[in-house]
Amino acid sequence: MSTAVVVEAPGEHRLTAHEPVPPAAGEALVRVHAVGVCGSDREVYQGNRPEGYVRYPLTPGHEWSGTVAEVGAGVPAGLVGRKVVGEGFRNCQVCDRCHAGETTLCTAGYEETGFTQPGAMAATLTLPARLLHVLPDDADLTAAALLEPAACVAAAALKANARPGERVAVVGTGTLGMFAVQFLRAGSPAELLVVGTRPDRDKLSRTFGATDFRTKDQELPADFDVVVETAGSASAARTAVSLLRRGGRLVLTGIPAPGAEGLDPTDLVVRQLEVHTVFGAPPEAWAHTVRVFGAGLLSPLPLVTHELPLTGFAEAIELAGSGDPSVGKVLLRP
Repeated sequence: MSTAVVVEAPGEHRLTAHEPVPPAAGEALVRVHAVGVCGSDREVYQGNRPEGYVRYPLTPGHEWSGTVAEVGAGVPAGLVGRKVVGEGFRNCQVCDRCHAGETTLCTAGYEETGFTQPGAMAATLTLPARLLHVLPDDADLTAAALLEPAACVAAAALKANARPGERVAVVGTGTLGMFAVQFLRAGSPAELLVVGTRPDRDKLSRTFGATDFRTKDQELPADFDVVVETAGSASAARTAVSLLRRGGRLVLTGIPAPGAEGLDPTDLVVRQLEVHTVFGAPPEAWAHTVRVFGAGLLSPLPLVTHELPLTGFAEAIELAGSGDPSVGKVLLRP
């Protein structure tokens, strides 16, 4: 019998029998191949997710890959058997933001797979077929399970609009940071600096295309055209700002803890910095990610260090928050 993880309340989870939900009109049933564990899943388990952004009891899992097993009425039958990944935001499709393609800003309210809607830490996942992105037939589904965080970084890269020959930098060396290096490298920068707290990430950063690596306690330059911050701390945001030339472009993707001291607005104005933020990934970023992945320009597998069965959920949560430099991306395999 197949199983699913259910978080009943903060700190309480169980494995339960899983029955696939037949797809209704416009939906698809996906056999889950792998699901990633990230800091947001740890927030769900620990009860640190902001109010309104989680609904218990819940099956987590918003980073996933799989194969379409069945489709409902109105969905092309040709999807059955295709390898897919899927967007998490359950947007309304009819508000002005959705019509503008900014589905992560849907005015109908927040609904997301793995947070307020059942996620992929189960044998199957049923969701609106319009959220699916089809992968090449030869795609590695284990690697594809990381395309959700990659799509969030793709959204940042698109907002950064780095032009060939510009000097770009990434602050943060986690999964998001390593994806940022890969996306920015594809734009042919003159220089690609990575700044982080983990010296052990130097080699991997350079493998992905970085031209320089420094820790925050080393001397840092201050004349970059574009900086993408991925570390999720107020200090990382301030470091990112310090790297920019006047008129430079900053994209913030991390979410610091509540109460963190922010950036100096006077500095932002006087230096005429262009500041963008990213929360989730709209369809454009997903489509870009799948294209880049399909073209072989994105390498998620080197980031995966642990693969566990669903029964290892508690261990996976601990690994994801351990701070152990030997722990990269943790995947669960239903």
